Amino acid sequence: MHVIAFASQKGGSGKTTLAGHIAVEAERQGAGPVALIDTDPQGSLSQWWNAREAERPFFVSASEDGLEADLARLKDGGVNLVIIDTPPAITSTIGHVIGQADLIVIPTRPSPHDLRAAGATVRLCEEVGKPLVFAVNGAAPRARITTEAVIALSHHGPVAPSILHQRIDFAASMIDGRTVMEISSSTKSPEEIAELWSFLNDRLKGRETSPLTSGSFVAGAASSGKAEGLLRGAA
Repeated sequence: MHVIAFASQKGGSGKTTLAGHIAVEAERQGAGPVALIDTDPQGSLSQWWNAREAERPFFVSASEDGLEADLARLKDGGVNLVIIDTPPAITSTIGHVIGQADLIVIPTRPSPHDLRAAGATVRLCEEVGKPLVFAVNGAAPRARITTEAVIALSHHGPVAPSILHQRIDFAASMIDGRTVMEISSSTKSPEEIAELWSFLNDRLKGRETSPLTSGSFVAGAASSGKAEGLLRGAA
């Protein structure tokens, strides 16, 4: 059984949306059974799941026995993948979740505030020796700041090759417990989620799919250094 944790100090980074979408896509691609755990007191992921008509992925409420015991029971019960959503702050809860995870996904919007916030999560992953990947989320097409964010992030960890763009269908699908793969979306959102899951799945299985780099994202692109400096300072 593998465990993926979505973690970011910055609220509004898209953790809950991506956690739900990746869980559904993993089930769709035959990687289930998938279980979701929501450790965020706001309970946004559990509210989304309660609105779903489909039973899978499963949702598991944290027990008084603690996360380690809950994960052990899920493994014994035949669950193949657990996806955990975390609070938007660096807390003892996040540290414990990261310690139990096989891979940490840090959703990061291409903005100075998100880059600053990412540094604290990176530092926490490094302290406990856990692998991380960045997922650039909420990007605007052809925006220079997206290029600079990829360049900055790639100096601190792998960047998923799927850039997730800002589209209304992500939020609209979550209203009634669905995802962009389950609605009549005419955008590239489903493809972006599928590509992100493929990258994460390869990482879990030890297949080193090439992440984004400054060279692979935009040939000849050069960072102004501002975005990179933000992340370095925060880390």
